[in-house]
Amino acid sequence: MGELEGRVAIVTGAGRGIGAAVAEGLAAEGAGVLVNDLGAAVDGSGADASPARQVVERIVEAGGTALPDATDVTDFGACEALIRSAVEEFGRLDVLVNVAGILRDRMIFKMSEEEWDAVVDVHLKGTFNTTRHAAAYWRENRGGQYRLINFTSGSGLWGAPGQPNYAASKLGIVGLTLSCANALRPYGVTSNCISPVASTRMTATVRRPEAKGTYTPENRRMAPENVVPAVLYLASERSDWLNRRVVGAGNGRISLHTDYAVEREIVSSTGLWGDTSEVFAEIENSFKGALEHPNPFDRPRG
Repeated sequence: MGELEGRVAIVTGAGRGIGAAVAEGLAAEGAGVLVNDLGAAVDGSGADASPARQVVERIVEAGGTALPDATDVTDFGACEALIRSAVEEFGRLDVLVNVAGILRDRMIFKMSEEEWDAVVDVHLKGTFNTTRHAAAYWRENRGGQYRLINFTSGSGLWGAPGQPNYAASKLGIVGLTLSCANALRPYGVTSNCISPVASTRMTATVRRPEAKGTYTPENRRMAPENVVPAVLYLASERSDWLNRRVVGAGNGRISLHTDYAVEREIVSSTGLWGDTSEVFAEIENSFKGALEHPNPFDRPRG
């Protein structure tokens, strides 16, 4: 008996990389898995049903239960059918893991509207589309141990300079996840984010093959499979205490990120602000010392 025996999950973007590793990990622990992947290229172009089918074949060969699906997560109506298909095929839906994503990297001053829209559509709208229909099902079938697990990124948490579309989408997913955590808890749903650290075909487009932190057979720490244990825990019934948080996973680490909190504050005794120069001085005196947290993107550019 696995930790997820009898549970049913949908994993989007499960044809390759982290999504495939998550789908296979869920199945290995006893879950029935609907393996969703359009089979597009990294930039979102094209479609190929074979990656999802190949993941399903590996799961079945290992003794698990899975079915392939090629739904485009940017299609609102098709995502309703996706949720319905999981329920019809497996009898229920306990876990939704939103991993699907693409890249169209460009600096903000060079980015086209189409490059912005394409990435936002897959990441943010795609996560909304599947979540919206899963949430409706969970609301109608309240009382279960339901799990919404969305994928954010350090790009969004820190603000990758060459990925404004991706960063905005990934931090938007955090906001969506927190909102769902507060809205869906009465129906038995917990909602959390995973911030992964792994080497995939997406990271390969922005990282040199010889760069530190690249996955190689000698560096298994950066393998997509190293992200999976945290996802499995969130998908389990044991995680009902954990809600509305970001969990880091990968590179041999699992971390709980802090909630947003007021770090420093200046307060007017009257509730109003007087002399502008005094306000400026107070802001600098009180806030400058707080800017000590390292930002990986704050480094000299040569």
